[in-house]
This record gives sequence, C-alpha cells and structure tokens, in this order.
Amino acid sequence: MTKKIKADLCIIGAGSGGLSLAAGAAQLGRKVVLFEKGEMGGDCLNTGCVPSKALIAAASRAHAMRNSARFGVQPVEPEIDFAAVMDHVHGVIAAIAPVDSQERFEGFGVNVIRDHAAFTGERTVEGGGVTVNAKHIVVATGSRAFVPPIEGLKGTPYLTNETIFENRKQPKHLIVIGGGPIGVELAQAHARLGSEATIIEGAPSILGKDDPELVEVVRAQLKEDGVRLIEGAMVENVSGDEDGVTVRAGQQTVSGTHLLVAVGRTPTVDGLNLEAAGVEYDQKGIKVDNGLRTTNKRVYAMGDVAGGRQFTHVAGYHASVLVSKILFKLPFTKNNEHLAPWVTYSDPELAQAGLTEREAKERHDDAKTVYWRADENDRAQTERDTRGLIKVMTKKNGEILGASIVGKDAGDLIQPWAYALANRQKIKSFTNYIAPYPTRGEISKRAAGQWYTPALFSGRTRKLVSLLSIFD
Repeated sequence: MTKKIKADLCIIGAGSGGLSLAAGAAQLGRKVVLFEKGEMGGDCLNTGCVPSKALIAAASRAHAMRNSARFGVQPVEPEIDFAAVMDHVHGVIAAIAPVDSQERFEGFGVNVIRDHAAFTGERTVEGGGVTVNAKHIVVATGSRAFVPPIEGLKGTPYLTNETIFENRKQPKHLIVIGGGPIGVELAQAHARLGSEATIIEGAPSILGKDDPELVEVVRAQLKEDGVRLIEGAMVENVSGDEDGVTVRAGQQTVSGTHLLVAVGRTPTVDGLNLEAAGVEYDQKGIKVDNGLRTTNKRVYAMGDVAGGRQFTHVAGYHASVLVSKILFKLPFTKNNEHLAPWVTYSDPELAQAGLTEREAKERHDDAKTVYWRADENDRAQTERDTRGLIKVMTKKNGEILGASIVGKDAGDLIQPWAYALANRQKIKSFTNYIAPYPTRGEISKRAAGQWYTPALFSGRTRKLVSLLSIFD
C-alpha cells in the first residue's frame, strides 16, 4: 500500500535550484515534498562546481610552487600525493554538505523522500512508497554528462565529471574529449598536478562560445602548462582497457592512461513518465514558457532540465522566479536568464556577461567596443601576472551591451558588469564611482574612461577649454 500525501508543492530533484525553492516555500508555511534519488545538493555540490574548484585550488598551489622565482622565492617541484588531493576535494564537499543535508531541510519542514519519483497523473507523483497529490509540481532534475555515440566507447573505460573525482590514482596521461569549460578546467588542473594532458576538440577552437581574442590568452597558458591541444578534429573511435586507452581523431592518434569525456550535458528527463502529466519535452529538455511553466499548467521546470543555460546560478534565479509566481502569485512577463554571466575557471579565468563583441556587432549597427589590458593595471604588475584584458561593448548612446574579461579573478571582476546589464545602466556609471587603488577592479573604470577618450581629447573639446581659459 502506498502512502498518500497532499501538498502545496512537490519538487523532484534536490540540486541547487530545487533546494532553494523548497527552503523558501517551507519557510513561508507551505507544505512541501521533495524527492531526491541521489545525493542531496545535486551535481554542483557532489560532481560539478565544488569538487572541480577544489581540485583547481590544489593545482594552483602546485603551480605557484614551480613559478615563484620571479618573486625572489626559490622555486621547488612539488611532491603530489594525488590521493591526498582527492581527500582535500572530498573534504570540501563534506564541509558544504550540511547546508544541503536532508536533516537541515527537514528542519525547515520539508518532507524529504530519498527515492526516484515519476508522474502518475497531471497532479500526482509517486516514489518511495508515497503518492503525492500537489497543487503545483516542479521538475528540478538537472542534467547529466552527455556520452556521445563514439565507436568503441562502450567497451572502453572512461571518466566523466560524475566519476573523475572518485579516481584516486593519478593519471599518467589524461586524454580529454571536449574543449569546453569542463574539459579545459580539468585538463589544466591535472597538468599542474603532474599529469600529461591532451584536449581533443571537434570544433575549430576550444571554448567556442567565448570571444576568440580572450580565448587565445587561455590557450597560451594551457600550452605553457604542457596541455596538448588538438582542435578541429572529431573523435572517430576509441579503444583500450584498464592499462591504457587510445583515441583516433582525424589524422591523429593519441594514447594515454585515462580518458575523460567532457562534451556537454544532457537534461535528465528519462524515468519521469512526463507523458502521464502531459508535459512535453525534447532532447534539449522540458519545454517551458517565459515563466517556466510546462505544457501542464500545474507543472513547472527549472534549472538545467528546463533547456536553458546550464549554470547553478541560473537554477537559483529560477527558484526566485517560482517563489514569486507560485507563492506570491505575482505576474511574470520576462525571463532575464539571458543576463546570467558565465565563467570558465581556468587560469587565467574567462568571464562573460551580456553580448560578446561578435554578437554585439551582429545585433547592433552602432555597437562600440573599448578595451583595457591587464598589463596597464598596477596591481597586476605588482603580482607579476599581466595576462588578460577587458572588452566592453556598448551602443552609441553608452548603453552597455556586454563585457568580456580574461585574467586573474575574472569571475569576480565580471560581477559589476552583470549588475549594470541587469539594471540597464550606461557606461557612465563606471566613470562615476571611485575605484580603490591598486586593485584589479580598476580595469572596469579604465575601460569606461576609454569610452570617453575620443570625445574628451577631440579638437572640439580642446577649443572649448581654450575658450574657457579667458575667464581665469
């Protein structure tokens, strides 16, 4: 016999978005049921953002030890205990896990059911011996690593971001299929920890959605770190066993000890029985309108499974949208998901908010681009790290269209530009504030100043200043 529960809100998936929504709804007095068949915290905590950044942090320390001579500090080759590095990674996960734990959410009043859930009707979900009838249902099942149909892959040992952090044996040579953010981050981290690393990318360039000029800065560092790049070569087949793997891409054959497949992610919709609820979906995810409502007016989808930008911060944004719509019944007419910035946490970092330079020029005839290079920043000089630059794209009237940054801490430096875009600000807002000196953040103010330079030092302005001088 299944137990029957009536709820205000049923959420399938305890990733970042589902947890945020569950916490908000429960603390507002709503009866919430939350299903999770895997680990609380979802991909971001357990196999994505958190472990990858912890691994990158360890790799950064090793890199600093090798490259300290420019500061007058004797460099040393670090001794890498790869198992201990993975202990560090899992220690970070464990430190954050209580925030996402079942116990914490049950403390909020959420009924957490640790089992698979599937629709049995338009407003009913079943799982773990429980049938939930809810006023509103939200699918927040996220995404999983996409495994392409490469010849030989099924019979070859391979890793994805979901399994690589369980590997405690250091790869002698890690071959990465995919030159997107995940592939680049993990290849560089392993290279700095002492592994050989090769990235194979089928597109003409790694990090293809980013500005090519900024990608070139990252590419140069990857090569300096010893990462081999094979671009514009589609993988044709793979083979191997526990003793080694071989990948053939175009005219090249690469052999290594470990294989990482990092060619993107696919929404997790299988097993949900969405047909029973009248919810339409395709290979991109569940079909939703601007308010995240599916083809069933009582069912919503959020995060990666909703087919939009696959970022943790987008899932968090979706949670705020659904709190407004479902709980406060507020009208919602515009999804601002397109304003979400993204960051590749390579070294140097690569960050984007709004339109790239190419997109700005394609969409706006009056698009204008201004630059400021990191080697013109005094803080960058003091740290002996002058890699990178900022590009800012605007309309002729100064309205900000986008910003692209490559360099140290680009993920932090992009945030004021994301704020400006969200609030429809013009470039003048960056000339109005006073930036502390010396900071890397000054590049934003300097770039904004560049926007005004042609007019400020024009012949017309010089004549005006000359005319005003008569009043001295």
